Amino acid sequence: MKLPTNIITLLVSLISFTAFADIAVIINPSNNSDLSKSDISKIFLGKSKTFTNGESVKAINLKSSSAVRDSFQQQVLGKSKSQVKAYWSKLIFTGKGKPLKELSSEEDVISFIASNPNAIGYVDRSKVNDSVKVVN
Repeated sequence: MKLPTNIITLLVSLISFTAFADIAVIINPSNNSDLSKSDISKIFLGKSKTFTNGESVKAINLKSSSAVRDSFQQQVLGKSKSQVKAYWSKLIFTGKGKPLKELSSEEDVISFIASNPNAIGYVDRSKVNDSVKVVN
């Protein structure tokens, strides 16, 4: 039995949609930066070293095996895991970038950002608490 193309497309879209977590990009509550998706992408791709308020930025990644990290890279950076890895490998090899600090859990990311005014990271939206501010 052959399924019509539009049904297959719908099924694939639903499967892809459910694979992505609802990502929250977070900063310290004392940070007054107004960040667009483009600003966030530039920070996590090492193209920007400062927040929109001029303060230096410390971007935090989850460990590379994290599903939340994969979702963040797809949704916010618009890149696959392998594309991001290749991008950063090139930057590091050419001396034009240093890898972002990685933390092993979303709780660690929240704690780090809550105690560092110039930090930015991401977690599943369901993990967010009052110690951080969501910017997207």
